[in-house]
Amino acid sequence: MDSGGSGLRVAVGAAGRGMLGLRTSREPVRTGARGIDPGHLMEQLVPMARALAAEAGVARPRTAVVGAAGLASLGDALRADLPAALARELGIRTVALAADAVTAYAGALGPRPGAVVAAGTGLVAIGTDLTRWRRADGWGHLLGDCGGGAWIGRAGLEAALRAHDGRDGGSARLLAGAEERFGPVRGLPGALYPRPDRPAVLASFAPHVAAACADGDPVAAGVMRAAARHMADSAAAVCPPAGEPRIAVTGGLLKLGDALLVPLEEELARRLPHARRVVAEGDPLEGSVRIATGLVTGSLPLPGDEAMLCVTTVTPP
Repeated sequence: MDSGGSGLRVAVGAAGRGMLGLRTSREPVRTGARGIDPGHLMEQLVPMARALAAEAGVARPRTAVVGAAGLASLGDALRADLPAALARELGIRTVALAADAVTAYAGALGPRPGAVVAAGTGLVAIGTDLTRWRRADGWGHLLGDCGGGAWIGRAGLEAALRAHDGRDGGSARLLAGAEERFGPVRGLPGALYPRPDRPAVLASFAPHVAAACADGDPVAAGVMRAAARHMADSAAAVCPPAGEPRIAVTGGLLKLGDALLVPLEEELARRLPHARRVVAEGDPLEGSVRIATGLVTGSLPLPGDEAMLCVTTVTPP
């Protein structure tokens, strides 16, 4: 499973046969007083997993890998409740709880030293020399995720509101885009602040910022350059300093195209001249599949970590 700010994806597979089926939910898993809500996650996961297993002819899944955004800082309830719940509902015997950055890394680079920037609604960078993990950002849209989709969308909306007010740093182009997307901007706070999916709503404006940049809007271009700089800063914080580590960027933010990718390539080359830039081999869901395959076959060369990648063996009731 891959759970992020814009929803979750569930796949079922078998060792030697790969991924046999995939289903998607566009409803993000809720976060409450205990952090990521394991009950809400199970409500979505169990029906999809059962249907996929039946379609694929998998009588009883034995291993589950759950990649979740925010696991490192908001995952206490998942770690406490999820293994037993998966055993009870699906008969799972081995559960790996992984930060979405870890599954992004596994999907992008596999068992090689390097760094991965996972850029979607949020943003986190992770690196390893295969002995320990290093993580940067991933603090959520209120405290960080700098350069991610929600960050870009929020910066673009701020520029739109500056133009509305007549303050310096505003963009009439982004103001027009904001009103096209959300309606009159005077109603934006009331429409945005109460939303439980606020990060995804903010990120939905990121393509408007990228389009304005491509059209030559200097304020939008400044936002995209700042996002690229933040992404490179996080990559530099986690990338192994020795050798020729690989570095990859993965996530839905890549769909923004050259407005982001051109300044990002420049910033990564400036900050990490010793690293070799590579195209990600796979996405975070494929990383979950790789970790599951490693657990089934007894070959998982990635380092364990209580907060980042924790494997639990459970006994089904």
